Amino acid sequence: MSYHHPQQSRLLAVALTSRGLGYAVLEGEKLLIENGHTSVRSEDKNAQCLTRVKKLVALYQPDALILQDVVAKGSWRHPRIKRLHREVVVFAKKRKLAVKLISGRQVRRFLLGNEHGTKQEMAELLAKHFPIELAFQLPPKRRPWESADSRMDIFDAVGLAAAYRARKMNVACFDK
Repeated sequence: MSYHHPQQSRLLAVALTSRGLGYAVLEGEKLLIENGHTSVRSEDKNAQCLTRVKKLVALYQPDALILQDVVAKGSWRHPRIKRLHREVVVFAKKRKLAVKLISGRQVRRFLLGNEHGTKQEMAELLAKHFPIELAFQLPPKRRPWESADSRMDIFDAVGLAAAYRARKMNVACFDK
């Protein structure tokens, strides 16, 4: 069982992707206590991802689950990911776990101050803010013909959590 201080809220952010998922656990205002990504390669990717989310919720006992808003304006998500998103939300509601949604545009606006920034810019900013936890995981800049590095899922999840916390507190995410 995982322990956390009752006065500090714990957030579990999950970035659902075509490869699997990235996750991050933030506690209090600035503490990133865990992050990672899970790749799935089976016929039923949604079932494997949902099982992983259930294990993360049981292990970290978060106060809120942060997900990307897959139906927000400008969001282009595959129907499979939208189905998985709904399954995760249903699971969380059954557990009486608060679900918070934040759009990709909001994440970029809170992190970068610009909703048209790139994932690479976000990842570099997060690696600077959490150097011990994330700097060694920062993938090199992607070339146009390359697919995204699976480690980018971690940065997506950390970005969701950091942007949600900034939105909730109505402050800028990080001093630049």
